[in-house]
Formats: sequence, structure tokens, C-alpha cells
Amino acid sequence: MKRSNVGAVMTSNVVKAGYDASFKEVARLLNQHGISGLPIVDVNQRVIGVVSETDLLARQVEADDPYRPPRRFHWPRISSASRQRRTKAHARTAEQLMSRPVVTVHADVDVAEAARTMARHHIERLPVVDEEQHLVGMVTRRDLLQIFLRTDDDIRSDVIDEVIAGTLSLPPQAVDITVREGVVTLSGQLEHRTEIEIAVRMTRQIDGVVAVDDQLTFRHDDAHLRLTERAPHGVADDWLRKL
Repeated sequence: MKRSNVGAVMTSNVVKAGYDASFKEVARLLNQHGISGLPIVDVNQRVIGVVSETDLLARQVEADDPYRPPRRFHWPRISSASRQRRTKAHARTAEQLMSRPVVTVHADVDVAEAARTMARHHIERLPVVDEEQHLVGMVTRRDLLQIFLRTDDDIRSDVIDEVIAGTLSLPPQAVDITVREGVVTLSGQLEHRTEIEIAVRMTRQIDGVVAVDDQLTFRHDDAHLRLTERAPHGVADDWLRKL
């Protein structure tokens, strides 16, 4: 199955900063380019951290409130998160300011996996690196949403080429395919029930598909047969094993 990868949607011309960049230099870069974060690199252009607007705002968050009466006794906060915030609040360079370890992704990773990585780590951007951690791009949540901007005609063509003809080895007219706002409707009659399961499953995985409306019927119910004993006409064994 052809899937869009990170390399197809990432930004190659990345705004970055060296580890020795000053606090104000980083702030200027974010403001000048209208971005909310940037990667920090060492002298070999390897990604060593990321600085976001939140990191810069730590200075204001940790600053003393001039209107609050001074406390006679003050117990220092010793949690790891508190120490990090205090360090960022007094940071003068990007190295002191950045968050690490940095979560990165490779250009050949598919868009869905990159989205899962962002969700798992609660982040909005991922530096894209090569095998030696050299910076090659940047991908954001907005970049990943590009797959949903594909036209209905493009999606329909992929369903025909990759699912109906490519996997099921059926003529394009064997299934009536309509696509509206990313919702794919499959209708018609196939020979086997398992062919319907495969068609629906593969269609859901095509870039840009929002949902699949299954209106297909079948002539023979072969769902009770062991998939290792038989293979429906034109269906690859590896897809059968995934059902």
C-alpha cells in the first residue's frame, strides 16, 4: 500500500539555531518567521534539542511577583520539573533553554506513524533527521494534515489502482466507487465475503480517506474457511493474514 511519508510533507528549509545562540536571538527567530518552535543543532548540524515559545516564557512564569508580599521563609522546590523550569528561567543560551532529549523522526516514516509519535509525546513538531541525526527537515501537525487536502478524484483513483485492480485483481468496473469530501462509498457485488473485508480495510488506509461506507454484497460466504487453506481470487496472502 502506497502511503505518504514524512519526507513528502516536511519543510526542508528549516529555521534552526546553534546551541550557543543567545536567548534574544532565539526569540527573534521565532518572531521573525512566525513559528512556535525550532530545533537546536550542534556544530555538526546534529539535532540536540528543541526550543518552543513555552521554553522562553518560563522566564516570565518563574519571575517573582512584585505585588506579592515577600515571604519570610521560602522552601526551595526540588522536583525535577521545578529544577528544569528554574534553569530555563535563568537561561542565556539555546543550550540552556532547550528541551531534551529531543524526539525526532526519519523522512521515510509514514505520516500516520509521525502523527502517533506527536500524540504520544504531546508535541506539535518533529525534527526530521537522517541516520546520523543530522537535521534534514521539520514536520508539524499542520504539515501532516495535508493528506486530508487530497481531492476526491485522487482518492478514487487510488482505490481503483491499489485496491480493486492492484490487490483484488478485478476490473475497475467491478465495484462502484464514489468519493465525496473524503468519504468513500463502495457498492456492488463481489464473489467472496473476504474480498469485501480486504477492500474496506485497504481503502481506509489510503491517504485522505475520512471514512468508508460499505454497501458491498457477496455471492459466497467464505469467512468460515481457514485463510491458510484457500485464497480468494486475486488476494495477496500477506493481506489475508492481517485480517
